[in-house]
Amino acid sequence: MTDTPSISTRKLAIVTGAARGIGAAVAQRLAQDGCDIAVIDLDRDACAATVQAVAAAGVRAAAFAVDVADEAAVRRGVAAVVEQLGPPAILVNNAGILRDSTLAKMPVEDWDAVVNVNLRSVFLMSREVQGHMRAQGFGRIINLSSIAALGVFGEANYSAAKAGVQGITKTLAIELGRYGITVNCVAPGFVVTDMTRAVAARINIDFDAMTAEMMKDIYVGRPGQPADIANAVAFFADARSSFVTGQVLYVAGGPRG
Repeated sequence: MTDTPSISTRKLAIVTGAARGIGAAVAQRLAQDGCDIAVIDLDRDACAATVQAVAAAGVRAAAFAVDVADEAAVRRGVAAVVEQLGPPAILVNNAGILRDSTLAKMPVEDWDAVVNVNLRSVFLMSREVQGHMRAQGFGRIINLSSIAALGVFGEANYSAAKAGVQGITKTLAIELGRYGITVNCVAPGFVVTDMTRAVAARINIDFDAMTAEMMKDIYVGRPGQPADIANAVAFFADARSSFVTGQVLYVAGGPRG
């Protein structure tokens, strides 16, 4: 095992939607790699468990309540992170919500909410941190998309947002590469989280039954876990991945894309 980097050599990672699930797993994985972590979610108190787990790795951690879909809130939040922990070198845009409905039944409010949290936030957070990354001559932006980008019944809003995440990833990779900043995308398949359990409950399906149905397209013989996604993010966040940018990695237990 390698020693934890000193404070002077550690990189700061911002992880959005990090109170639980995939975001919490990503925060803990990057902490194990020696990064200090800014844990961002809507509710600061909800981040307590993630902050505790991150701090146990021997790095600095702090929670920040930020509505990542709100421009002013993002500016205030990133400024607070910089003041307390320093400039970010890594950004993981993980925050996301679901508001499933077929096209005919989908309220425009559900369309806007999902697109704003899942896609607009990527633009706002990336725009706000890129100046700090340029100043360091180093940056890693990792965006969370989904296999839903390929199309899912009843998720026009979510699918559109996650496809948009892939588009902005490739464009920012072109714009920011000259500054030592790479931009990549991880697209999870079915992962066991509170969100997927909530989906089962909302549509009144037993979670085990839903998992069995999803397993028909998963060829490695098990459903995904948050750690699987965190390990993929860690690859893109590593300094040694500097020649990899603008890529979409489907982490789905089978061929996608």
